[in-house]
Amino acid sequence: MDADALMLARIQFGFTISFHIIFPAITIGLASYLFVLEACWLKTGKSVYRDLYAYWLKIFAVNFAMGVVSGLVMAYQFGTNWSYFSQFAGGITGPLLAYEVLTAFFLEAGFLGVMLFGLKRVGPGLHLFATFMVALGTLISATWILASNSWMQTPAGFEIIDGRAVPVDWVAVILNPSFPYRLVHMSMAAFLATALMVAAAAGWHLLRGNDNRAVRKMMSMAMWMLLFAAPTQLLIGDLHGLNTLQHQPAKLAAIEGHWENEPGRAVPFTLIGWPDMQEEKNHFALEIPHVGSLLLTHSWDGQFPGLKEFAPEDRPNATVVFWTFRLMVGLGLLMIALAAWGAWARWRGRLFASRALWRFALYMGPSGLVAILAGWVTTEVGRQPWIVYGVMRTADGVSPHGATELAVTLALFIVVYFVLFGAGTAYVLQLIGRGPVPQVEDTPEGGPGEHRTPSRPLSAADDTAAALPKQG
Repeated sequence: MDADALMLARIQFGFTISFHIIFPAITIGLASYLFVLEACWLKTGKSVYRDLYAYWLKIFAVNFAMGVVSGLVMAYQFGTNWSYFSQFAGGITGPLLAYEVLTAFFLEAGFLGVMLFGLKRVGPGLHLFATFMVALGTLISATWILASNSWMQTPAGFEIIDGRAVPVDWVAVILNPSFPYRLVHMSMAAFLATALMVAAAAGWHLLRGNDNRAVRKMMSMAMWMLLFAAPTQLLIGDLHGLNTLQHQPAKLAAIEGHWENEPGRAVPFTLIGWPDMQEEKNHFALEIPHVGSLLLTHSWDGQFPGLKEFAPEDRPNATVVFWTFRLMVGLGLLMIALAAWGAWARWRGRLFASRALWRFALYMGPSGLVAILAGWVTTEVGRQPWIVYGVMRTADGVSPHGATELAVTLALFIVVYFVLFGAGTAYVLQLIGRGPVPQVEDTPEGGPGEHRTPSRPLSAADDTAAALPKQG
């Protein structure tokens, strides 16, 4: 396969999975947020939690539907564009993804209908349990998917028999060296992205004078979550970086733009610069002495391998991962700044009086999802040129398609995805723009199943499904 076809296959996979990763990240965070809202409603009897539950339930339903649709394409990607990888590693990745279907997907499917349409049909305790099961299902789904992807990053528990990877220790396969760090890092990223989306929605309504109890509660809860999650994610990222240094040193060197060690000299942190893969150096570099050593060896003058210690054909593209990593970290620091500002404003009694804070929260709304995509590019491009790190090269896993075929299908994907998911995203923004409204009390008509029988998640986004029973 020529280099152009290989690159197109990688771009096509990256494009489709970038769309897919956004929606599960939102559903992971929103499902847990909905569980907290319903639990608070049942415990306190305050209608504000009921109103917020109804508001975000509609948005969750649309995102869940788009996540299912975008996920279907990924199975075809593995089968059509990466058939040699599937033949080699299917004995490991296949069962892991099957476990995801048998546990998480069936769990979500079993309780999703109750969660979306059953509030007037089952007791409050059972409905809360259904919401919890859906939230748990999203986390279990992330667990299996990340176990599969982490095995590709740090493979363990297998042997190569007759040219195929055969599992010999499933515990080692699942609990491979990078899995715990990547699972916690991704889960926290989903919670952060959701908190930022909730804060942005509250900021948008406050800026337009829609100041009510529900909007204030949204802003308050989002700021509390950011205050916990943003600094925690920084600590998790540090542990993840140390794990990457241990198991994927070439990726870490590319992230840092670190080419070589000088005897007795600490490694500086390159704040900005342009890594040049051909000339093997950084252009326009702005360095901070000793900080690279402090961050990655936790010592004043420690050293770690540079890119020149790896063969040129084994080096990832430092130009890409250097900047995607800094985009992710830069957004993370802005999230911490937003959380700190929110805490200061709360302490001063100005959380619901600072238009500048609301505007900052609004602008930061997409940052969680952008940071997830930047982090995903960093970890996937940083694994190159390996599809299974140190075991199988990416060029050996791709199907023998021509560049023309891949270019045409990529163009079709771009058109269809932007039309389909663009419309879905516009609808989500429309739902967010409506704002939370007080829910009508229980009536004998107008609820789900009275005038029609909803049969798909998007039905829950319809206004006729907004009525909720009175609690307390």
